[in-house]
Amino acid sequence: MKTIFIVDDTDTNLVTAKEALEEDYRVFTMPSAAKMFAFLEKMTPDLILLDIEMPEMNGFTALDKLREKEKTAKIPVAFLTAHGGMAGATDFIVKPISKEDLQHRVVELLK
Repeated sequence: MKTIFIVDDTDTNLVTAKEALEEDYRVFTMPSAAKMFAFLEKMTPDLILLDIEMPEMNGFTALDKLREKEKTAKIPVAFLTAHGGMAGATDFIVKPISKEDLQHRVVELLK
């Protein structure tokens, strides 16, 4: 079963995304990029869904850090954003999150 990290500082987005994906994937939710990097010490996901606008470390900075390390450089990352735009990510998913759209996009990203 493929593993997905969902990183977002908004509980509603974490719950919605987890509910949409947990039937088909191992889903781990994290409220910050710092938590994501702690999890990355223990496991490598097949996909990261990453919020852009977060306190402490935004999604762009987190993506840059992911791309710096060989272990995490090739993990597909899709930004979760209300504004659109990829800026180095593999894809982006527009908020508010639609369960159906999220399920479809994840299938495509994991191909």
